[in-house]
Amino acid sequence: MRIQGFQEKINILNAEYSQEIKKSIALLEKSMRYNSLGNILKEINSSLELDSVAEILTSEVFSLIGKNKGVCVLYLIDNQTQKLVLFKTKKGDKGLVIKTKEGNTLDFWVLRHASPLLVEDIKNDFRFDLDKLLALDARPVASLISSPFLSENKQLGILRLDSEIPGAYSQDDLRFLASISDLGAVAIENSELFKRAQDLAIHDVLTGLYTKVYFMERFKEECKRALSQKTPLSLLMLDIDFFKNYNDQFGHTAGDIVLKKLSQIITKTLASLHPLISRFGGEEFCIAITGKDKKEAYKIGDYLRREIENEKVILRRSETHITTSVGLASLPVDALDDEDLIRKADKAMYEAKQKGRNQVCSF
Repeated sequence: MRIQGFQEKINILNAEYSQEIKKSIALLEKSMRYNSLGNILKEINSSLELDSVAEILTSEVFSLIGKNKGVCVLYLIDNQTQKLVLFKTKKGDKGLVIKTKEGNTLDFWVLRHASPLLVEDIKNDFRFDLDKLLALDARPVASLISSPFLSENKQLGILRLDSEIPGAYSQDDLRFLASISDLGAVAIENSELFKRAQDLAIHDVLTGLYTKVYFMERFKEECKRALSQKTPLSLLMLDIDFFKNYNDQFGHTAGDIVLKKLSQIITKTLASLHPLISRFGGEEFCIAITGKDKKEAYKIGDYLRREIENEKVILRRSETHITTSVGLASLPVDALDDEDLIRKADKAMYEAKQKGRNQVCSF
């Protein structure tokens, strides 16, 4: 009896010891997880490129929480449409296709509640209709954790892990994911601000076209490439005829409206040619077209001139039209470098003005 009593005590102690070991391992794992937040913060702060930030976030989450199993998806909210857009994925099964490019009911729940979500077993979760989910996405999802990217109550997107196995994630996993999402939200917002700053540096604020400085850098590269590859490159320089008259007749904002309208016409008309377009200064515009010789560029320039002339412009409820004087010069027939090509096109544009405006002249 005494031996049996001792054995029972030993069994109890072993069970208690086993539990303590499990608790210690769990505590150590939790400690290691949260210590890794410092490394994650350091990594995402090392880059202001959105793609790099998204790559770090999904990689760390997929590894630390997902153990490289299941699926990790990062959705961002498109500022124009306000819809979710699939931006980055990590998958245990490389051949798996993510069909829900704009999210599903589970993701919309997170957005609507602006709150993290844990689903232990989708079959037993009354909040979601399993049949509807399966109809939208053939990818099997049994459990998931998901957390929104929030910055001052503004929603930026969602970071989500899911598995086809029920009970794959715990409340502790969700808390850790939410902590990473908090760090990610700041990094994503910084990336977006950086991108806007970059855009402002190379785009004219009024027209959205390239600035003169950026255009000159790109144009120089394009000219070098065209010469080395023996490909024609043509430059059109446009100047709005009697531009000052718009402000004098219709008020000081009329000039801005004309400049915006002209930019839209140029961009739309020449979209298929993928040209390099710049507001070169004041009411002057430059258009560089690679792969078009002088004869082809003349036809393009004249077609553009007519499109501009035929477009209606409403200023103070009055209908008017824009006309332009266009100068053309081509590489290599007119010049052999970017600076000379610009001089020749500018000279041809001046000639178009001297000859009566609203026409194309070539050097």
